[in-house]
Amino acid sequence: MEPLLEIRELKKTFKIKNFFGATTEVQALKGISLAINKGESLGIVGESGCGKSTLANLIIRLDEPTDGAIILDGQDISHIKEKELRRLRSRIQIVFQDPYSSLSPRMTVEQILTEPMCVAGTKTFTEMRQKAVELLELVGMRSSNLTRYPHEFSGGQRQRLSIARALTTEPEILILDEPTSALDVSVQAQVLNILTSLQKKMDLTYLFISHNLAVVKYISNRTAVMYRGKVMEIGPSKNILMSPAHPYTKKLLEAVPIVGKPFHQPDTEDASVNEEDILDGCGYYYRCPFAEKKCLGKLPGFIEKANDHLVSCWKV
Repeated sequence: MEPLLEIRELKKTFKIKNFFGATTEVQALKGISLAINKGESLGIVGESGCGKSTLANLIIRLDEPTDGAIILDGQDISHIKEKELRRLRSRIQIVFQDPYSSLSPRMTVEQILTEPMCVAGTKTFTEMRQKAVELLELVGMRSSNLTRYPHEFSGGQRQRLSIARALTTEPEILILDEPTSALDVSVQAQVLNILTSLQKKMDLTYLFISHNLAVVKYISNRTAVMYRGKVMEIGPSKNILMSPAHPYTKKLLEAVPIVGKPFHQPDTEDASVNEEDILDGCGYYYRCPFAEKKCLGKLPGFIEKANDHLVSCWKV
């Protein structure tokens, strides 16, 4: 069975001009390859700056990829034109990290939820309003909220509205870019339960981006660990987080504070080392305790492990 969404050697390079007009290139993604099956939830974890949100923006086509392919249900959508993209975009929607800035403060809840349907032009006003009421009920909110504005809601309620808005086009894939990071712990649990319930009811496919390993383990079937624009390790979430194979994943787990256990700051990077020079080898080379010279060379691809992990590393 072909995956619903497939990422093939996806790369993204940003060109940045300094004060003097000189241009430098920053490689945000260095050849990401992933596949997501229908109805699956794939978690993406990694430290800030590893390329998680850039990957999300490329998939939803808010940014143009430098190289590689994005295959949606057998069709390459990585460089399609705006007309075709508008039709396909309804199949992939995104929930952004910040519920405060992702909703227009000048629009009511009804306007926020019906606007995507107005653009599609497939429903009457009565049908759009009824659909908005149904979406609010799906995320645990009342229909009386239709006339209210975003500033009248709490952070958790705003994130529920963001989820409801993403569902207006009845998408197949929902990209969740750190949807719980700005919320209190108790509210996080409510939002995660809503997402789990929606996935079962609507047969949704999730790409869940987070730095919270516990949240990823709860909601994701598989987890991919990213570091400096590359995938270090990918496999079933339980296996990845309970018995990680890659040294970087182990460091991530060690950095999670545990009650009653002394916290030790992970080793910092050597500022004199330019890891951008590592093109084909492992980007974790200069921080890895098991690194060898051959890690800097061209890697032979992913190594399949007995626990169904795929690990981009020589020493596993």
